[in-house]
Amino acid sequence: MELFIGKQIRDFRKAKNLTQEQLADLIGVSFQAVSKWENNIAFPDITLIPKLAQLLGVSIDELFDYSSSEIEKEIELICTRSYECREANPEKGREIIEEGLKKYPDNDILLNNLLYCLDYSHNPDETISVATKLIGKTKHSDVKYDALRFLAYAYSAKGEKENARTALEQIPEIYFTKLSEMAFILDGDAKYEAAKKQKWISFETLLQMMWKLAECYEEDGENQKAIEETQKALAIIEIITKEEKTENFKPYKEYFKKQIKRMKE
Repeated sequence: MELFIGKQIRDFRKAKNLTQEQLADLIGVSFQAVSKWENNIAFPDITLIPKLAQLLGVSIDELFDYSSSEIEKEIELICTRSYECREANPEKGREIIEEGLKKYPDNDILLNNLLYCLDYSHNPDETISVATKLIGKTKHSDVKYDALRFLAYAYSAKGEKENARTALEQIPEIYFTKLSEMAFILDGDAKYEAAKKQKWISFETLLQMMWKLAECYEEDGENQKAIEETQKALAIIEIITKEEKTENFKPYKEYFKKQIKRMKE
């Protein structure tokens, strides 16, 4: 993993008016070692970090802040590049994430984005492997719950419904989102943007759940109910035909029409 702690050591050393030799004597290493640290040729032994931070008059977090922020920016850029092409070219999206993982092995955010590049329908075991690894190591609850979701889909694709249920039961039931609470609590532009985003998320979820109900009706042999539920979903899409995000729901519209035609035959 590439780190940039050398610049931090150099900047903080100069701020304390210390030469490389002086800092080396205080720590108990050679001045060549300090030079290598500052030029990112080598890194301080982990046991020296607390003493180094103390001598430089900073916290360990401050000492690593520059490297952490740079790494986070680079990882965000890798994920953005992958996201921009993964729908049209999933293999390219996966390749970008895998290249990132060579540089930042086992990074939670990269592994989470890798899940979006895998085909759990045709290769569920691969998704299960990555998701299970991520669930076991991540400290981020949102990443863990997303991995559990993928795990459930992969088990379902294998026909292992009980394993899928077990994965899903580990995800807490939440009846609000950050966006919905922002819309309720904030004012002005922040309120508007939150409400606008949540509106379209909720709208798409509504359409998806209406279709799931239709599937249940059809499975129970109640075709007419299934048709009516799908027709209601289609009618809801028609209501928003003049709004800006209408094009995003065109695939739903076409899909619902095909399903209605199929169920009527």
